[in-house]
Amino acid sequence: MRRKKISLFVDKSILVLLAGLMWCGVGVLLISYAVRWLSVCTGRQQLIFYIAGFLAAMPIHHFGFLKIADKNLSRILPIKEKRSLFSFMTWKSYIIVIIMVSMGIALRHSSIPKPYLSILYNGIGLALFLSGIRYFRFFLKLISEKRSLS
Repeated sequence: MRRKKISLFVDKSILVLLAGLMWCGVGVLLISYAVRWLSVCTGRQQLIFYIAGFLAAMPIHHFGFLKIADKNLSRILPIKEKRSLFSFMTWKSYIIVIIMVSMGIALRHSSIPKPYLSILYNGIGLALFLSGIRYFRFFLKLISEKRSLS
Protein backbone atom coordinates (compact mmCIF):
# COMPACT_ATOMS: atom_id res chain seq x y z
CA MET A 1 0.00 0.00 0.00
CA ARG A 2 1.49 3.32 -1.11
CA ARG A 3 1.00 6.43 0.93
CA LYS A 4 0.11 9.60 -0.84
CA LYS A 5 2.54 12.43 -0.10
CA ILE A 6 1.11 15.66 1.16
CA SER A 7 2.45 18.56 -0.85
CA LEU A 8 2.98 21.98 0.67
CA PHE A 9 2.94 23.46 -2.82
CA VAL A 10 -0.42 24.66 -4.06
CA ASP A 11 -2.07 26.41 -6.96
CA LYS A 12 -2.62 30.18 -6.83
CA SER A 13 -6.36 29.67 -6.29
CA ILE A 14 -5.58 27.99 -2.95
CA LEU A 15 -3.26 30.87 -2.01
CA VAL A 16 -6.08 33.34 -2.72
CA LEU A 17 -8.51 31.21 -0.68
CA LEU A 18 -6.08 30.99 2.25
CA ALA A 19 -5.55 34.75 2.24
CA GLY A 20 -9.32 35.33 2.29
CA LEU A 21 -9.81 32.83 5.10
CA MET A 22 -7.07 34.43 7.15
CA TRP A 23 -8.29 38.00 6.67
CA CYS A 24 -11.93 37.15 7.35
CA GLY A 25 -11.03 34.82 10.23
CA VAL A 26 -8.95 37.46 11.99
CA GLY A 27 -11.72 40.00 11.34
CA VAL A 28 -14.30 37.73 13.00
CA LEU A 29 -11.92 37.12 15.93
CA LEU A 30 -11.45 40.84 16.55
CA ILE A 31 -15.17 41.53 16.24
CA SER A 32 -15.91 38.71 18.71
CA TYR A 33 -13.62 40.36 21.28
CA ALA A 34 -15.48 43.65 20.81
CA VAL A 35 -18.91 42.02 21.06
CA ARG A 36 -17.90 40.31 24.31
CA TRP A 37 -16.59 43.57 25.74
CA LEU A 38 -19.76 45.43 24.80
CA SER A 39 -22.05 42.81 26.33
CA VAL A 40 -21.77 44.57 29.70
CA CYS A 41 -22.95 47.90 28.26
CA THR A 42 -26.52 49.15 27.99
CA GLY A 43 -28.27 48.91 24.64
CA ARG A 44 -27.78 52.60 23.93
CA GLN A 45 -24.07 52.45 24.82
CA GLN A 46 -23.64 49.39 22.63
CA LEU A 47 -25.28 51.17 19.71
CA ILE A 48 -22.95 54.17 20.08
CA PHE A 49 -19.83 51.97 20.26
CA TYR A 50 -20.95 49.79 17.32
CA ILE A 51 -21.64 52.84 15.17
CA ALA A 52 -18.25 54.31 16.08
CA GLY A 53 -16.58 50.99 15.17
CA PHE A 54 -18.47 50.87 11.86
CA LEU A 55 -17.48 54.46 11.05
CA ALA A 56 -13.86 53.60 11.83
CA ALA A 57 -14.03 50.48 9.64
CA MET A 58 -15.02 52.22 6.41
CA PRO A 59 -11.86 54.35 5.91
CA ILE A 60 -9.64 51.57 7.31
CA HIS A 61 -11.15 49.20 4.75
CA HIS A 62 -11.20 51.58 1.80
CA PHE A 63 -7.92 53.43 2.24
CA GLY A 64 -5.91 50.76 4.05
CA PHE A 65 -6.70 47.08 3.86
CA LEU A 66 -8.34 47.09 0.42
CA LYS A 67 -5.17 48.54 -1.10
CA ILE A 68 -3.09 45.90 0.68
CA ALA A 69 -5.43 43.13 -0.53
CA ASP A 70 -5.25 44.42 -4.12
CA LYS A 71 -1.45 44.60 -3.92
CA ASN A 72 -1.37 41.05 -2.57
CA LEU A 73 -3.72 39.82 -5.32
CA SER A 74 -1.60 41.51 -7.99
CA ARG A 75 1.36 39.53 -6.64
CA ILE A 76 -0.49 36.17 -6.46
CA LEU A 77 -2.63 36.22 -9.63
CA PRO A 78 0.21 36.20 -12.21
CA ILE A 79 1.73 33.07 -10.61
CA LYS A 80 1.81 30.18 -13.08
CA GLU A 81 3.44 27.36 -11.11
CA LYS A 82 2.56 25.93 -7.71
CA ARG A 83 3.98 27.80 -4.75
CA SER A 84 4.50 27.15 -1.07
CA LEU A 85 1.33 27.03 1.01
CA PHE A 86 2.73 29.91 3.08
CA SER A 87 3.34 32.24 0.14
CA PHE A 88 -0.14 33.74 0.31
CA MET A 89 1.70 36.45 2.28
CA THR A 90 5.16 37.89 1.83
CA TRP A 91 7.77 37.46 4.56
CA LYS A 92 7.47 41.17 5.28
CA SER A 93 3.75 40.66 5.89
CA TYR A 94 4.44 37.87 8.38
CA ILE A 95 6.61 40.30 10.36
CA ILE A 96 3.84 42.93 10.26
CA VAL A 97 1.33 40.32 11.49
CA ILE A 98 3.60 39.46 14.44
CA ILE A 99 3.86 43.15 15.32
CA MET A 100 0.08 43.65 15.03
CA VAL A 101 -0.67 40.59 17.18
CA SER A 102 1.78 41.85 19.79
CA MET A 103 0.14 45.28 19.76
CA GLY A 104 -3.29 43.66 20.10
CA ILE A 105 -2.16 41.67 23.11
CA ALA A 106 -0.66 44.79 24.67
CA LEU A 107 -3.89 46.75 24.08
CA ARG A 108 -6.07 43.99 25.56
CA HIS A 109 -3.93 44.01 28.68
CA SER A 110 -3.74 47.81 28.91
CA SER A 111 -5.83 50.01 31.17
CA ILE A 112 -7.92 51.32 28.25
CA PRO A 113 -11.59 50.62 29.04
CA LYS A 114 -12.79 47.70 26.92
CA PRO A 115 -15.81 49.52 25.45
CA TYR A 116 -13.48 52.17 23.99
CA LEU A 117 -11.10 49.49 22.79
CA SER A 118 -14.07 47.80 21.10
CA ILE A 119 -14.24 50.71 18.65
CA LEU A 120 -10.75 49.90 17.39
CA TYR A 121 -11.37 46.14 17.39
CA ASN A 122 -14.70 46.46 15.58
CA GLY A 123 -13.18 48.94 13.12
CA ILE A 124 -10.16 46.83 12.26
CA GLY A 125 -12.12 43.56 12.44
CA LEU A 126 -14.86 44.73 10.08
CA ALA A 127 -12.30 46.30 7.73
CA LEU A 128 -10.33 43.04 7.61
CA PHE A 129 -13.50 41.01 7.01
CA LEU A 130 -14.73 43.29 4.21
CA SER A 131 -11.31 43.35 2.56
CA GLY A 132 -11.06 39.57 2.91
CA ILE A 133 -14.19 39.19 0.80
CA ARG A 134 -12.17 40.55 -2.13
CA TYR A 135 -10.04 37.39 -2.01
CA PHE A 136 -13.13 35.16 -2.15
CA ARG A 137 -14.39 37.00 -5.23
CA PHE A 138 -11.09 36.31 -7.01
CA PHE A 139 -11.04 32.72 -5.74
CA LEU A 140 -14.48 32.10 -7.28
CA LYS A 141 -13.32 33.76 -10.50
CA LEU A 142 -10.22 31.51 -10.65
CA ILE A 143 -12.31 28.39 -10.00
CA SER A 144 -14.80 29.44 -12.67
CA GLU A 145 -11.96 30.00 -15.18
CA LYS A 146 -10.52 26.55 -14.38
CA ARG A 147 -13.88 24.90 -14.99
CA SER A 148 -14.41 26.70 -18.28
CA LEU A 149 -10.97 25.48 -19.47
CA SER A 150 -11.79 21.86 -18.59
